[in-house]
Amino acid sequence: MITLKKIYTYLFLIGWFFFPFNDFQGINALGEFKNESASFFFIAGFLVLGINTLFTGKIGIPYKSTIFQVIFLFLFWCFLTIVFNYSTVQDSYYKHTPGFYRFIRQYFSLLLAVFFFSVFFWNVIRKWDAKQVLFKIRQVLLYCLIFTFVYGFLETLIVVFHINFLRGLLGVFDYFPFLTVKYAADRISSVAYESPSLGNYLITVSGWMFSYILTSKNKYRFIPTLMVLFLTFFSGSRTALINISLQFIIFISILYAMPNYRVYVIKGFKYFFVLSSLMLIINSNKIINAVNEKIESLNFSDNLKKNISNQSRFGMQYASIQVFKENPIVGVGFGQETYHKRFHYPGWAKKNNWEFKGLYENSSIASFPPAYNLYTRMLSETGIIGLLILLSLIYLCISKSIRIYKNSMNEEKVLAFILIISFIGLSLNWLQTDFFRQYGFWLCAMILIRLTQGIKENSLAE
Repeated sequence: MITLKKIYTYLFLIGWFFFPFNDFQGINALGEFKNESASFFFIAGFLVLGINTLFTGKIGIPYKSTIFQVIFLFLFWCFLTIVFNYSTVQDSYYKHTPGFYRFIRQYFSLLLAVFFFSVFFWNVIRKWDAKQVLFKIRQVLLYCLIFTFVYGFLETLIVVFHINFLRGLLGVFDYFPFLTVKYAADRISSVAYESPSLGNYLITVSGWMFSYILTSKNKYRFIPTLMVLFLTFFSGSRTALINISLQFIIFISILYAMPNYRVYVIKGFKYFFVLSSLMLIINSNKIINAVNEKIESLNFSDNLKKNISNQSRFGMQYASIQVFKENPIVGVGFGQETYHKRFHYPGWAKKNNWEFKGLYENSSIASFPPAYNLYTRMLSETGIIGLLILLSLIYLCISKSIRIYKNSMNEEKVLAFILIISFIGLSLNWLQTDFFRQYGFWLCAMILIRLTQGIKENSLAE
């Protein structure tokens, strides 16, 4: 029998399959969610959950959890910053947008991504045990990665290795929902609309895919990890390359600390050395040039002079910090950063940079300029208090995950491992992104609450 609970559970799982799919025109009425296919299913799932609540009179909210309480505190503080800055917000006007209207849109987006979706995630998983959480979610993410990898592999052969007769085969993917086939000059984006978006997806799923090495004994258990590393390398996303390299180092360190896996780590380094040597012998120039390009892409000081994207990123972050210096305690109000930081754009960021005149300072383009860093954005909008609450949440999530990993067994230990990798990667990713639509972070937060709750239940039973 199909129940409302089964329907919103299916929508949850389908949403996670389509998580990286955002390369389509979208629905403009949904604002910043317009081309995020996962959000379509999460919104639909939350609505079905609401209907189910009307019939049953019940909905799960983990209000006793410290993590959820900190999330709620952060949401409440974001609202209070507008109250404290009422006089300036009512006078703010930029790109045909009043300050209060901007706040309403931004705060609704915050509530949708952080609160409503978290409640939806919680109601799906709150009755699952650790084994169900691990295998159901990870299996869907694996299917998604396989699809993303097949597309990305074909795209790599076309874009990087110039095997152009495959364009017709890749064109078949145009018939798939939420997907438009296109090509970049020298890097891939797979099913995502751009390389950084693909990188964000890979950072989200990397911990889940690494965990196959811990839970499987078959010879294919390394393939999900290799697929993540392949897509990361050819995506050209500097953020993904740094974050996933760090996540992978943490993963290798954890493996090496486990006696049963230490021999695999040593063998892995041996095979990697042999394979790298063979590749250098076969085509040394191409391999060396490719590696040099990746290393040069990480040289932010040099790229700042010749890379417009880096000029804009660091310029926006610099301007946000200047706004914070003027309003250090409570900030200028949630969603209000641009009204103030536009007076602090540094000259070195605007020099020979078409993005400022063409996009950010162009009143005919309605979209506001991005902050490119959630932490500097929160400093400017919610002050030091808002940032400390957010950092406290991140610290709480990572520390609790580590504690569970050290003191649990079986699926609970594997899930805690995934949470550690995910929380570290996603919190670092906020150094380059300024939005709260990191659905992976909020899902992991709900899983952590479920794990903590399950451990308490088991302790009471004993």
